[in-house]
Amino acid sequence: MEVGQLSESLEYVSCSGVFIRPEKLEFLKNSLVVLQKENHFKKTYYWGKIIGSENDYHIAYGYIKDCIKDQIYYYSFNCLDWLLLPKVTRTARVLTPLASNLFQGNPSNVSIIDLADELFIHNLNEVTNILESPISKNLKEEDRLAVTIDMINKQTMVIPRGSLLRCQEGDIVENPAFSGCLNLRESVQLKSYLHARLPQAKCNDNLLKIYDYNYCLDFLDSIYADIPEKSWNLQLLSKNNTIILQNLCWPGMTFYHITNSPYYGSIYVGNGKRNFNVPFMV
Repeated sequence: MEVGQLSESLEYVSCSGVFIRPEKLEFLKNSLVVLQKENHFKKTYYWGKIIGSENDYHIAYGYIKDCIKDQIYYYSFNCLDWLLLPKVTRTARVLTPLASNLFQGNPSNVSIIDLADELFIHNLNEVTNILESPISKNLKEEDRLAVTIDMINKQTMVIPRGSLLRCQEGDIVENPAFSGCLNLRESVQLKSYLHARLPQAKCNDNLLKIYDYNYCLDFLDSIYADIPEKSWNLQLLSKNNTIILQNLCWPGMTFYHITNSPYYGSIYVGNGKRNFNVPFMV
């Protein structure tokens, strides 16, 4: 949620139970404005909150030029003081899905991960390299937080089709001409929404799925083909023609888009645990 539209965005997702106290919201907005100026960000966003047993992690990010590649993340406990989130490491990426305990709220807390019973989750070659390498199997919570945010972003962070475009230089920027989905019929179709991440599917795959393919707009992956099927819950609120998207694999992620308008945003409020039971629920 962009800091300039934070109050309005929270109203649109209030149907999902997301709420921030007014006094805390003012602290949050002011601190994000300061964070944006200090780091010379073009825009700053409130990503959401990961709930811990002792303290909660409030997450924010900003970018300078490329709105996907240049994202820099911060976390805070009081919505005033922001700490830089470390980069994702290869070891932490393997160990994080194996951590069964909840977040504690202490970034220096270390969890000992037992890999023996969970090797089937990951690529065997990657896990073998981790096991054979002279590294610790201890996972720092700060590193786990970075990986969890990265996983949630890659699987649930979405945008309306056409809201971002790729320049000739390769930079991904916001589309100044974006005015929202053209009509209600388009807005209730999953193919109208794209993953806000670097594309993972081949260019030809996206080309074959969209009849009016546009190279500058359709370079991202659509959520329509996500696995498992029916992992997205789409609702249309008739009161103000607002689309609400929620991902069943990561409970707590909520996306909204007001049809026929350029306004959209998303927020995550949850414990940072993935729901592996989705195939048995749909």
